[in-house]
Amino acid sequence: MNCDSLDLKTKLHQMFILGTVGDKYFDALKKGLGGIIFFTDDIISQTQFKSLIIDIKSNSIIPPFLSIDQEGGRVERTQNIHNGKKYLSAKFACEKGMNFLKKQTSEIAKELKSYGVNLNFAPCIDTNTNPNNPIIGERAFSSDPELVAECGKIVSDIYSKNGIISCQKHYPGHGDANADSHLTLPKIDLPIEIMEKIHIKPFKSACEYGADMIMAAHLHCTCFEKDPIPTSLSKTALDYLRNELHFDGVIISDDMVMKGVNGVNGSNEFGAVEACIMGIKAGLNMFIYRNSTAETISVIESVYEKAKNDEILQKLINQSFEKIMSLKSKYKNCL
Repeated sequence: MNCDSLDLKTKLHQMFILGTVGDKYFDALKKGLGGIIFFTDDIISQTQFKSLIIDIKSNSIIPPFLSIDQEGGRVERTQNIHNGKKYLSAKFACEKGMNFLKKQTSEIAKELKSYGVNLNFAPCIDTNTNPNNPIIGERAFSSDPELVAECGKIVSDIYSKNGIISCQKHYPGHGDANADSHLTLPKIDLPIEIMEKIHIKPFKSACEYGADMIMAAHLHCTCFEKDPIPTSLSKTALDYLRNELHFDGVIISDDMVMKGVNGVNGSNEFGAVEACIMGIKAGLNMFIYRNSTAETISVIESVYEKAKNDEILQKLINQSFEKIMSLKSKYKNCL
């Protein structure tokens, strides 16, 4: 495919990864949708899941990211076809030692590869410093940022060697949160010096070892924004990732239907279209939506309508498209 000839609307569609709920994703694939994210309800049997992936690829005009959250422990999407087998969460895999972590990661990578999945939203490289954290906990390798960074590199390298793109999350660090960003906008009220020493440190390491993709969290980090703006929509936070940590890969949002970005309990409310435009202008290259309802599709269409008359948006969409296609080209044999 000659990507130079693609229009703005197709390039914008590449910036979105959608779930299957709502069933509008097949139409979106024919317009250039960037990828699909799979959840537990999508995976009933190995045969059914492989067939679904074949259908998705055959309906895509550009090879899609076929993505999943497969961390192990309580975030494991293939539980319906494991016959009781469970992978350990990051914390417990780390506690069993690096050899165990390598072995389990290899098993996960090979399993995902066998289905046709090419992108895993893992590892979780948050430094879990808050024992009352309701959303991270055992999903983090450790409360020691050095150990988190070491484990993150091990996991990332193994995925890459097995043809799976890894996504380090949740920048700039969800480990000190005392709330769930699915339900509200957590506030991380730490000075930048502490953030850098503890929470940002594993992400700095990830940038140094060449991470392909980093997920931006829906967190209000006061070191970046005085007002309750999620990191995912914060130009200050994403500029820091680019300019201070020198990350050159794809920056993707956490799920855009989460209340941490939609607004609840006193946090700013961002309309869906406004949130996407803020995200693009802040530096996001991709967005995740766990559904593909008519409402979600209308968001993409509305952003396109605004971009048609906005040269800055057009430039940023083109830049994001180039980053996305560069990553897809790197893993072209796995897409």
